[in-house]
Amino acid sequence: MTDNRGTKASKTATKAAPRATGLKVRRVNTSPGVHPYDEVTWELRDVVMTNWRDGSVNFEQRGVEFPDFWSVNATNIVTSKYFRGALGSSARERSLRQLIDRVVRAYGAAGTEHGYFASPADAEIFEHELTWMLLHQVFSFNSPVWFNVGTSAPQQVSACFILSVDDTMESILNWYREEGLIFKGGSGAGLNLSRIRSSKELLSSGGTASGPVSFMRGADASAGTIKSGGATRRAAKMVVLDVDHPDIVDFVETKSREESKIRALRDAGFDMDLGGRDIVSVQYQNANNSVRVTDEFMRAVIDDADFNLRARLDGRTVETISAQSLFRTIAQAAWDCADPGIQYDDTINDWHTCPESGRISASNPCSEYVHLDNSSCNLASLNLMKFLRKDLSFDADAFVAAVELIITAMDISICFADFPTPEITRVSRMFRQLGIGYANLGALLMATGRAYDSEGGRAMGAAITSLMTATAYRRSAEIAAALGAYDGFARNTDAHRRVIRKHAAATDAVRTVGTDDARVLAVAAREWERAQSVGEKHGWRNAQVSLLAPTGTIGLAMDCDTTGIEPDLALVKMKKMVGGSSMRIVNQTVPAALRALGYAEETIEAIVEYIAEHGHVIDAPGLRREHYEVFDCAIGERAITPMGHIRMMAAVQPFLSGAISKTVNMPTSATVEEVEQIYLEGWRLGLKALAIYRDNCKVGQPLSDLRGAKRSASGGAGEQTAAQPAAAPSGEHRPVRRRLPKIRQSQTVSFTVGGAEGYLTAGSYPDDGLGEVFIKMSKQGSTLSGVMDAFAIAVSIALQHGVPLETYVRKFINMRFEPAGMTDDPDVRIAQSVMDYLFRRLALDYLPEQTRAELGVLSAQERARQLTGQHGGTGPADAVETADPEVAEVAGPDVAGAAVDAGAVHTHQVGLPTTLEVRGAMPRSVPPGEALSAQNVVDAPLCFTCGVTMRPAGSCYVCEQCGSTSGCS
Repeated sequence: MTDNRGTKASKTATKAAPRATGLKVRRVNTSPGVHPYDEVTWELRDVVMTNWRDGSVNFEQRGVEFPDFWSVNATNIVTSKYFRGALGSSARERSLRQLIDRVVRAYGAAGTEHGYFASPADAEIFEHELTWMLLHQVFSFNSPVWFNVGTSAPQQVSACFILSVDDTMESILNWYREEGLIFKGGSGAGLNLSRIRSSKELLSSGGTASGPVSFMRGADASAGTIKSGGATRRAAKMVVLDVDHPDIVDFVETKSREESKIRALRDAGFDMDLGGRDIVSVQYQNANNSVRVTDEFMRAVIDDADFNLRARLDGRTVETISAQSLFRTIAQAAWDCADPGIQYDDTINDWHTCPESGRISASNPCSEYVHLDNSSCNLASLNLMKFLRKDLSFDADAFVAAVELIITAMDISICFADFPTPEITRVSRMFRQLGIGYANLGALLMATGRAYDSEGGRAMGAAITSLMTATAYRRSAEIAAALGAYDGFARNTDAHRRVIRKHAAATDAVRTVGTDDARVLAVAAREWERAQSVGEKHGWRNAQVSLLAPTGTIGLAMDCDTTGIEPDLALVKMKKMVGGSSMRIVNQTVPAALRALGYAEETIEAIVEYIAEHGHVIDAPGLRREHYEVFDCAIGERAITPMGHIRMMAAVQPFLSGAISKTVNMPTSATVEEVEQIYLEGWRLGLKALAIYRDNCKVGQPLSDLRGAKRSASGGAGEQTAAQPAAAPSGEHRPVRRRLPKIRQSQTVSFTVGGAEGYLTAGSYPDDGLGEVFIKMSKQGSTLSGVMDAFAIAVSIALQHGVPLETYVRKFINMRFEPAGMTDDPDVRIAQSVMDYLFRRLALDYLPEQTRAELGVLSAQERARQLTGQHGGTGPADAVETADPEVAEVAGPDVAGAAVDAGAVHTHQVGLPTTLEVRGAMPRSVPPGEALSAQNVVDAPLCFTCGVTMRPAGSCYVCEQCGSTSGCS
C-alpha cells in the first residue's frame, strides 16, 4: 500500500531539483541502428515445473521465447517469477523481450522526464545498453523491479526496509501494521527495539514495562500469519537489540529456549520439522535476531571487565554484569540455534555518511543494508564472470562502463518508485540510498586459478569491490552535477567526504599479489580520485551506493555459479535439461581453472572425470597438491574454514557503503569457544555484521530421536523380539542365533546417493522380520566392496542374534560422510551418507509406521498425508517388479556361504529420465523436479513452493528449482 500524497509530493520535489545539461551516455556493447534483440538467436521453450512430493504441476507456460544461450533453469525461474499477467490469458507475457522492454522503457521514460539525459540520442543509447546487459545476464535488478515496474501495481523497486519503533504503544502497534503491509507485498523489514523500556523499568503509571521481548511475540505471530499470503516470497525480518539493554539476556536466549522446546516436543512425538504441523506453536521463528555490540563492550570482553546495562529513558545503570559472561551467553545461543548474529555498532557508524541525520541502528533482514531508520534498499547485482576475458584477465574498463550505467538506472528508479509508508517515502527520496553489488566472485576466482582463501583471492576481491564502489560514487557525483546532490548532503557534507577519503585510503592499503589484481586496483585508485574531485565540487547524488546482497533468485536468473561473496558450494552440481530431467555435472569453472593453471587437455579430462565420480579433487590423477586449494568449496571434503570466510569478508568490507550478507558455516563439532573467536575476529577485522550457522544445530532437519537414542543406550529395556529368548535364570544373557531358512524371500533395491550407485539386498524370515542384508558397491576386489561386504555380514549376524533393526536405524541415520546428497529414491530424497540412506530404506521396508514416525523416517505418501492433514496406514510405494537380469547379476552378494535367492524381487523407481553423458564421466540421472543443489545441505529449509531443499545464499536461502527465496534479494 502506498500513500499517494507522500509519493506525489516527493515526485514534485524531485522534478524541481536543479538541472544542468543532463548526462552523456557511452555506447559500449551496442551498435548504432542495430537493436540488441536482433543480435541473438531466439527459441521457443515449454516451462513445466512440478512438486517432487506428489508430481503435481506447480507452474506451466508453454511457448515462451528466450535467447538460445539462456539455461533451462534461468528460463524457468524468470518465466514463473517475473512474467506478469494471468496464466492462459493474452495479457500474459510470453517473451523475455516483453519483460525487459517493460522495465527498460519505464526507466528510459522516467530518465527523460526527470532530465537525466543530455539528448534524445543519449536516452536511446541508455535504453539499448541497459537492454543489452539484461539480455546477456551481465547484471540484474532486485526482484521487486521485475515484479512491479511497468505494471499497474505500485512501482515498488526496493526489496527490504528498515523501520523504527519508539517507546509508546501507538508506535509499537504502528510497527505491527507497517511490517504487515511490507510482508503483504512480499518484502522484508528490520528494526531495532532498543528504545522500548525493559521489563526491569517502571511505567509512568507505576507498573512494570513489558519489555521488547514480549512485543516480539506479537510481531512474530503476525509475520507467521502473513508469510504464506505474500505476493512473491515468505516474510523476512530482522530484530536488533543493543548490547546494553537491560533485557539483552532474555533477547539473546529467546530462540535458544524455543529450540529446546522444539526438541522436547519432537521427542514427545509432535511434528516439529520445517513446515511441520506443530512447529507453528513455537515462537520467535520468523525473524533473524542480532545483537548490536559496541567497541566498549568488546574491549570489556577482552579485558574481562564489568559492563553496565542501562535504562532506556534516563541512561542510569540498571544492572552490572560480566562482559565475558554476556559474550559467552551470546555465543552459546548462536551455537545452539544460529541466533543471534552480531552487528558492530561503532564500525557501522564510523562509515556512516549521514551521522548528522541520525545514527544507524538497524539493518534489513539479511544484514547487508545498514542506514537510517525508515529507509529502503534498492539493489542490483553484477555477474562478475561476464567481465572475464578469454585470456582470464578482468575487463576493468567494461566493468566501469557497466557500473556507470547501472547506477544511473538505479537513481532514476527513485524518481518514480512507490514506497509503503509516507516516512519511508520521505527518507528514501531525501537520501537516495542505492545498493549495487555482485555475484559469482567465487566462480571468478576459481576460473582464474585463485584459491578463495588465499592472499591472491582476497586481493582480487578487494580490487573489484573497490573499483565497483569508486565508480558508483564517481557516477553519483556526476549525476549530482547535473541534477543536484541528495537533499541531506548539505547537512552531512563533512562526514560524507570523510567516508570517501576512508574508502580511498583503504584502496591504497591493499597488498597486491598478481599483475591482474594490481591493474584493477590501479583503475580503482583513479576512480576514487575522480569521485573525490567531482564530489568536492558538486556533492553526491546518493548517500550510499554499494553493498553485497545474497543474490538468490536473481543469481539463478543470471546463471551464476556462486551467489554474492560466497565461494563455490561444491564441485559437482545438478544441471536441469530441456524436458525436465537433470544431470550431474562438474562445475564449468573447474576445467577453466585447470586451464588457467596450465594443465593439458587430456589431464583436464581425467581430473574432471575423477571429480564427477568422487565429488572432490583429493588424489585426482595428475593434479598437483599445491593446486588443491583452488578447488576448495563451502562444503565437502576440502571445505573452506570459517576463518577463510571471515578473511574474505574483511578484505572487501572497507570498499562497501553497506555490509555483507553472509552466514559463516561451522561444522557440527565446532565449540562455543570457536563461535566466540569468530565473533571477536569479525570485530577486530572491521566487519559490520556477522552471523554463524553450526551444522545440525536446528531440529528442522533429519535428526536422530534423542529419546530413543537414550533408550537404546540404556540397554533397550523392554525391547524383546521373537529372536530374543528370555534371559537364563542365572542372569547371564546368551543370545541364540536364529538362522534364516534355506529358501527365503528377499528384495533388491538399486540406489544412487550423491552420484554413487549401489544395490541393497535384504532377506526376510517367513514372518517378514529382517534377517540379512547384502550391500554391493564398487568393483569386485576393491577396498570399498570388501568393507561393505564385511559390514553387511556383521549386521546380518547381529540381526540373526536378535539385535532389533530399530537399534541400527537409530545409530546410522544422520551419519554424515561422502558420498552424500540427492538420491533416486522418492521416499528418501536426500541422504547424508550411504549408511544414512540404507537404514532409512530398511526402516521404510521393515518397521511399522508408528516406530518410524518416532524416528522421523516417513515415506513420500506419509509425508504428503501429513501435509494435507490426513491419517491412517500407508499404502505400497509406487514401484514395479521386474526381473532385470543385469541388476540380479550385479547385486548378487559376493559373500562366502550366501547367495541371493532366484526369486528375489527387484524394485526400481518408475519414470526416471533418460541418463545423459557428460565429459566421459559416468552419468547420473535425477528425477524430474529435483533441486539443482550442488550438494546436500541438510540444514537448509524446504521450499514452500515446490518442496525441494533450498541452498544457502548469503544469510538467506534460495530454491534452485523455482527461484523462491527466504530473504530479500
